[in-house]
Amino acid sequence: MATAEVRHTLTEQQARQLATVTKTVPMMEAITPRWLITFLSWVPVEAGVYRLNKVKPTRPGTRTIECAPDEEIDLPEIYVDYEEKPREYALNAVTSVLDVQTRISDLYRSPHDQIREQLRLMIEKVKERQEMALLNNTEYGLLNNVAPEMKVKTRSGAPTPDDLDELIAKVWKEPSFFLAHPRAIAAFGRECTRRGVPPPTVTMFGSPFVTWRGIPLVPCNKLPIKAETTDILLLRTGEKKQGVIGLFQPGLPGEVSPSLSVRFMGINHRAIASYLISLYCSIVVLTQDALGVLENVHVDKYHQYNK
Repeated sequence: MATAEVRHTLTEQQARQLATVTKTVPMMEAITPRWLITFLSWVPVEAGVYRLNKVKPTRPGTRTIECAPDEEIDLPEIYVDYEEKPREYALNAVTSVLDVQTRISDLYRSPHDQIREQLRLMIEKVKERQEMALLNNTEYGLLNNVAPEMKVKTRSGAPTPDDLDELIAKVWKEPSFFLAHPRAIAAFGRECTRRGVPPPTVTMFGSPFVTWRGIPLVPCNKLPIKAETTDILLLRTGEKKQGVIGLFQPGLPGEVSPSLSVRFMGINHRAIASYLISLYCSIVVLTQDALGVLENVHVDKYHQYNK
């Protein structure tokens, strides 16, 4: 009969009972760089409302500014007329409530504070919803506010250099950046490679970006892909440039970052603590020629290359 092995040292399993392991904070794959929020120019608003005043288009036959002739004649008296009912943009609220059982937050607060980590992850989710709304909101989202004359369709489905050039011709007044789904940028790269004109890259905010004609192609996964087709946007940004701007409300109670606040709502009779996370934002296209779109962009076209 075999005798049991006699051990003279601790086993690894026994030793681990007294050891302290290193624990990470919770990792969430859904967090993205949210480059649209970073690249936008943000303007503070008062009372949560932004009024966009515009000049009326000049009608045919209207008096215009003239050069002064040599002879003395009466010059026409003119003025610049404004739209009588300007559009007003109210800030949209992105909110959520975090509930935490106080027993959990009291007993399990080391090495990572449960409330702090829960709030951090909830704030990330709120910010992801913010970027989604800036693009897809039915009222103010960029995809729903492109003027018909600022829309271009691809020639053959896949996004080619010619297609992006056509889009630049629409937004030619100091364009700031393209905004495209990562798969659309990859599809554009394939078309450039096929033509022997690989697009250069530039480093901004510590990350590399593909560029075309010196304009960065900024990736954003909030641009929808339907039936393997998507859109590519081109923006001019900034209030002084009459471009696309983001709106935010400064000085909120419990503000942790511009237009984002976290407020403690109290503890109920079940010992559950509640926190309100609120973010207020909107986006405005100041003039129609500040935003263009390349439609019908196919992202599933690949090429075979001869060795």
